[in-house]
Amino acid sequence: MKRIVFIIIILSILVAISTHAQGINWQSMPKKSKSLLHINTGYDYGLVYGAGYAYRMKTKPPILLHGTFSFPSGKKLFDDFKIRLGAQGRLFQYSHFTLSARVYGIYRRYQNDVVRMQNFGSEFGIVAGYYRKHWFVAGAIGFDKAIVTHFKHNAKYRELYSGVQDGWYEPPTGGNYRYGLEAGISFMKSDIVLSGGKMIEQDFQSDYIIPFHGQLSWNYKF
Repeated sequence: MKRIVFIIIILSILVAISTHAQGINWQSMPKKSKSLLHINTGYDYGLVYGAGYAYRMKTKPPILLHGTFSFPSGKKLFDDFKIRLGAQGRLFQYSHFTLSARVYGIYRRYQNDVVRMQNFGSEFGIVAGYYRKHWFVAGAIGFDKAIVTHFKHNAKYRELYSGVQDGWYEPPTGGNYRYGLEAGISFMKSDIVLSGGKMIEQDFQSDYIIPFHGQLSWNYKF
């Protein structure tokens, strides 16, 4: 039982350190621009930094292939990190109103004094908003799921719990929902985007101690 509780707690922390998806102004993307670079920082159970690259495919409606790397602040900056690969695409547009979707596969690494974990998961999101050339505002909802996790315990933990086993653990656990707002201003080839909201665990009953997240990001299109 202690081992199960330990796993649930760690998975909850692991999901919580991830940053949410990057906001994009669909109306400000130059026709000749195929690439987008972005950097961001935010609060997500601690201070988090991230960077990424997106490539716009020649499709109608537009689809961006997207990759990101993020990590929380701390003494060892890269002992915990998240890599995310996927796509963002515009599903529907009417005048300046746009509906878009985000789909990602996720790899996370988390390490503390007793265990090192490597996790594969997924993230899905829907964004609906009003987009103009120089600004936008939108509402977003998403779901982040830890699907399978590999545990490698150290000697200290093995001394306390001799029956603990390393290896992959499933079925999937550690999911949470996020919802909130994102808004941005666009000028020249750049976007400045501010987003924030709340997160709740997948059972819709449990809540985090500080259930809020926020992010400030900069996009550069070329």
